[in-house]
Amino acid sequence: MNIKKLDCVENINLNKYILFREHVKNHMKYPDWLGDFSKEELLIMLQNGCKIWVYYFHLKAVCSMMLILATEKSLLKFGLNLNEKEVVDYGPMFVNPIYVENGLQYQMLKELDNYCTKLGYKYAVCTVHPDNIYSINNLLKDHFEFKNQKEFKRGVRNVYVKKFI
Repeated sequence: MNIKKLDCVENINLNKYILFREHVKNHMKYPDWLGDFSKEELLIMLQNGCKIWVYYFHLKAVCSMMLILATEKSLLKFGLNLNEKEVVDYGPMFVNPIYVENGLQYQMLKELDNYCTKLGYKYAVCTVHPDNIYSINNLLKDHFEFKNQKEFKRGVRNVYVKKFI
C-alpha cells in the first residue's frame, strides 16, 4: 500500500481521531506501546503547533502520524542537549489493524522527514518501547540513532534521534 495514494486529512476531527486511536489500541497485543494523550492535552498541543495527519482509503481510517514541537522541558526529559528550535518530536504513529504489514509506519516516517526538512529542522526525536522491535527497526532503517533509555509516566522508552542532512 502506497501512502501517497491515500487521502490525507490534516484538519482532523479530534473525536474521530481519538476513536480511531482507541480502536487501534484495542487490537494491539501491547497497547501500552502507543502514546496516549487526553483530548485536553491534544487540544493544547494543537494550539501550540502540533500537527496530526490521518490517512484514509475509501473513507476508512488507515493510519495516523503526529508531529510535536520540541520544548526545552521535553528535551531535558529525553536527556538531550539540543536547541529546541531545531528539533521536532515524532509523536504517536499507528496503523489500523487491517492494514498492518503494509510498510505504512516507515512511509509515515519518510513523510515526516520530508515535511521537517522543508521547514528547516535539524533533528527529529522519537521514543519507542524497548520491546517494540518493528518500530525500532523502522527508526533504524530511517537513520535514527539510539541515544538513551528513559522512564516516563507511561513506562520505559528508548530515545532515538535523527540528524537531517
